[in-house]
Amino acid sequence: MTDESLRAARLLDAQAKAAELFTEIEARGLVVAGRGEREVSDHIRDLANEMFGTTHYWHKRIVRSGPNTLLPYRENPPDRTIAADDIAFADFGPIFEEYEADFGRTFVLGDDPVKHRLRDDLSTVFAAGRRAFDADPDITGKQLYTEIERLAAEAGWQLGGWHAGHLVGEFPPEHNNWEDVDSHIVPANDKPLRRTDEAGRLLHWILEIHLIDQERQFGGFYEELLTL
Repeated sequence: MTDESLRAARLLDAQAKAAELFTEIEARGLVVAGRGEREVSDHIRDLANEMFGTTHYWHKRIVRSGPNTLLPYRENPPDRTIAADDIAFADFGPIFEEYEADFGRTFVLGDDPVKHRLRDDLSTVFAAGRRAFDADPDITGKQLYTEIERLAAEAGWQLGGWHAGHLVGEFPPEHNNWEDVDSHIVPANDKPLRRTDEAGRLLHWILEIHLIDQERQFGGFYEELLTL
């Protein structure tokens, strides 16, 4: 394996483990009415340790429900108890063998059709964003953000964050300046996403879809690798 293929394989393996973790979260019914967000986050942390021996995360562990799902990553809302007819999402960045995963999914409790539609639209917008990325070898961060914003509006939602993705790689992350537009899929990033870093290594990106409904006061989140 070349260095590049090894890096790619390890990032994919880290993501596969994160996906397995989230499958088990759903199978065990960890996101359930009556539990606080922090309690659910702690249950997921313990499950990751049980399944993979994972004890380190490259960003804070996030579980948000109800109106807290409107808030972007940087916010730290008070702990909230999940309600019976709620929507909630989990955003975790576990480290597997020194490689970062960044994975997010949304859970709907109850039968609210609008919440179910939002949850389903997350993966649809993600897939369309990935197709846009695949179709243009020179696509910039600005161009992809604009397309994600258009797709969200077309589906009847707004974007909930200031960016639509970021770099991912080995831990500790070399690109850890959260103000650096070149490390994010944002309107100010005019650089092509397919490029190399200072060491000549290919950059790999996470695509984040955070859709919100301001009127109804809820949102949802979907996140995984874009480039592999």
